[in-house]
Amino acid sequence: MPHADLVFHGGTVFTATAARRPATAVAVTGGRIIAVGHDEVRDLIGPKTDVVDLTGRMLVPGFQDAHVHPVWGGLDMMRCDLAPFSTREEYLARIAEYAAERPNDEWVLGGGWMMSAFPGGTPTAADLDSVVPDRPAFLPNRDGHGAWVNSRALQLAGLDRDTPDPGDGRIERDSDGNPSGTLHEGAMSLVNRLLPETPLAESKRALLLAQSYLHSLGITAWQDAILGDYGDAGNPADAYQALAEEGALTARVRGALWWDRSRGVEQLDELVAHRERLGAGRFTTGSVKIMADGVAENFTAAMLDPYLDACGHTHLGSGIEFVDPAVLREAAPRLDALGFQLHFHAIGDRAVRNSLDAVEAARSANGWSDNRHHIAHIQVIHPEDIPRFRTLGVAANMQALWATFEPQMVDLTLPFLGEERSAWQYPFGDLLRAGAVLAAGSDWSVSSPDPLAAIHVAVNRVAAPGHEEGDYPPFLPDQALDLATALTAYTAGSAYVNHLDDAGQVRVGALADLVVLDRDPFAAPPAEIGLTTVEQTFVEGERVYARG
Repeated sequence: MPHADLVFHGGTVFTATAARRPATAVAVTGGRIIAVGHDEVRDLIGPKTDVVDLTGRMLVPGFQDAHVHPVWGGLDMMRCDLAPFSTREEYLARIAEYAAERPNDEWVLGGGWMMSAFPGGTPTAADLDSVVPDRPAFLPNRDGHGAWVNSRALQLAGLDRDTPDPGDGRIERDSDGNPSGTLHEGAMSLVNRLLPETPLAESKRALLLAQSYLHSLGITAWQDAILGDYGDAGNPADAYQALAEEGALTARVRGALWWDRSRGVEQLDELVAHRERLGAGRFTTGSVKIMADGVAENFTAAMLDPYLDACGHTHLGSGIEFVDPAVLREAAPRLDALGFQLHFHAIGDRAVRNSLDAVEAARSANGWSDNRHHIAHIQVIHPEDIPRFRTLGVAANMQALWATFEPQMVDLTLPFLGEERSAWQYPFGDLLRAGAVLAAGSDWSVSSPDPLAAIHVAVNRVAAPGHEEGDYPPFLPDQALDLATALTAYTAGSAYVNHLDDAGQVRVGALADLVVLDRDPFAAPPAEIGLTTVEQTFVEGERVYARG
């Protein structure tokens, strides 16, 4: 056999295959794996072979993020990035500094603040006015379901006490009914429609910055969860298309086209046209993102029963269905018949049920397909719906980093869900025991895209080292996963959802998308999983990241 282009040896290999065969060496030629084994693989080393001595470290398949927003994340890093901070005072100081650095910008843009830093999760325009009095400011929070705006932005948008709440959102108000500075969900569009258009060149720079960052975390492929006009980043699809055509997109990307929740099935032809227009190199489309509800912290996640207030009363409503369930049940069979993958955002138990009902309607109309529908976030699932993931063939797309006690969970979620529903959150263990396919993602820039931090939480149900926001016990530890299952979800599981069947595993014939970790996490206590870091990242055998 000819010599290999690349050989790894001297460590351990996690294959993510069904048998999880033990291995200590891997050989690569032409971007694909040609041998997986032990000392015999070293026979493929020749004078021009790139040899990586693992020295006891672990080789794993490249991580794949099944739900992420890299263009947004890159723009946040380029703009007023609040993600590194955690208090009101830190946010205001950074915003003041940024505004002073960019005196000629028409708007102050950025985001990444935590709801738990403000009473009730709602910052005020008055606070923002104290540091940006002269220009409009628009700063979404970390989850992208709310925005902090100043008085100038409210004035430009014409928002006052007489402005009604949109059907898919809410304007936070003071005691007199005046907008107070926080816009929830669809109310954000009342201001962000005024934002200057993000130039394509800026979106491309953001995507390149994000790609480099994600590669440094071992991520070799992902599903961008929104390709469409949503938020303040323009349409990320154009940046992907441009970089793919230029050969600068080193990651494999599957794009999820945005379902306009203000319309119905009349948009199907447009989605087909977008799918036909987009795609080049390692960039494909073929998914449709449907946002079924909001988030629990602002009471817009769709629940089967009403939220509780601080006194245990139920006058807060039961959330918002962003897409009418009847429309979902009409659209899902038609999208499925057109070969689209359905990618749902569903936080509340009613939204999860509505999404499952939509897939059930597609199965009834069309029979089984290989479209690999999935539901992301799955924060609250009614126990009766857990088995339906397997029976309907719906993958559970986990954002495991969120399955912990932290201030937002403790202060803004648990009191309003009540004891019973709080125990239904992030039921990864129950989904595994029910036989569901598990995939994983981060939702970055909502939260860190570090797969190893998320895997740490999936196994321990506490935050990874460096991500703690308090000293808390494990969160619903019966829902924990073992390390091998969590690693497989972030590799082979996400590869399944991303329709990348020749990646996500270390096996002969697979693409050589591979990651060298700085240690073997199986060889240490589970509490140390989060200390693991990435040393090198390869895509098709080409090194796209090396520490230092």
